[in-house]
Amino acid sequence: MNFAAALARIDTAAVTQAPLLSVRSLQLHLPSSPQPLRLVDGVSFDLRRGETLGLVGESGSGKTLTALSIMRLLEPPLSGCVHGEVALDGVELMSLPESEMSALRGRALSMVFQEPMTSLNPVMTVGQQIAEPSMRHLGLGAAAAGARAEEMLRLVGIPDPARVAASHPHLLSGGMRQRAMIAMAIACRPALLVADEPTTALDVTVQAQILELLGELQRELGSAILLITHDLAVIAENAHRVAVMYAGRIVEEAPVDLLFAGARHPYSRGLLASIPRIERARLDILPEIPGVVPGPGERPAGCSFALRCARASARCHAEVPPLAAAAPGRRLACWNPLDG
Repeated sequence: MNFAAALARIDTAAVTQAPLLSVRSLQLHLPSSPQPLRLVDGVSFDLRRGETLGLVGESGSGKTLTALSIMRLLEPPLSGCVHGEVALDGVELMSLPESEMSALRGRALSMVFQEPMTSLNPVMTVGQQIAEPSMRHLGLGAAAAGARAEEMLRLVGIPDPARVAASHPHLLSGGMRQRAMIAMAIACRPALLVADEPTTALDVTVQAQILELLGELQRELGSAILLITHDLAVIAENAHRVAVMYAGRIVEEAPVDLLFAGARHPYSRGLLASIPRIERARLDILPEIPGVVPGPGERPAGCSFALRCARASARCHAEVPPLAAAAPGRRLACWNPLDG
């Protein structure tokens, strides 16, 4: 199948149970001495159309680097250190020439970045930036692309879209800029939307509006969403499945209700236990996970969580546990898992 035919298939494929995105053994290892820096260390998962997969973990766990590796947005020297297989509806992305990957980016897969103020071009109007993907990928003229940009702004709930389209990013609030970023990301109705901390630095009300908007757009477009966040409450309300990352690896993956009802990896259980609850009268009794995530050059020989884990055995310190099926729909990387 040639590239044009593959792109057409991604654009028109119906909702199926087959994975839209398939990631296998994704690695980002930087050469170093005495051992390579394992920034992303063998990540594998599937994502289907119409499904939201939440990717959670502490800062430094490799969530954003995983997303940028999938999108092939890393700059040298990092870009030359990415290995593994990433397939979008059967199209292998890692081996595509940059010209063909660029034709997919913004059309078949798009990304909503963490900080819209640094992601939007300050010298272009919002409308010009939203119109650009339509002109590049759909072949629209300037007038038609401008009209489509206003339509996208209206779709993401921005009042007076013509005025906002003519404005520069610095004139908009944080919530408006984030909506503009989403409008730009969905302008070509991508099959896959990667949302990296889409509600960071927004107040609670705007957070809820943005997340509801993503859900509405998913229901309308049938897109798959990879939702990256450190906020488990966001995952509980907005994801179908959740993958927990620690030190560059996925340590547990399960449907959201199954994970929240009984996480089996000690790290996942620790994250859930640290969520503030209304019945706790004092914040100073909030449970915590002792220690910190080891840096890329400080990973132990065995399980990276072993130094922080009360259940660690000699085997945990010596051997890396594989991510394997533990129950229908659940995968787990732990030698001494907790009961569900």
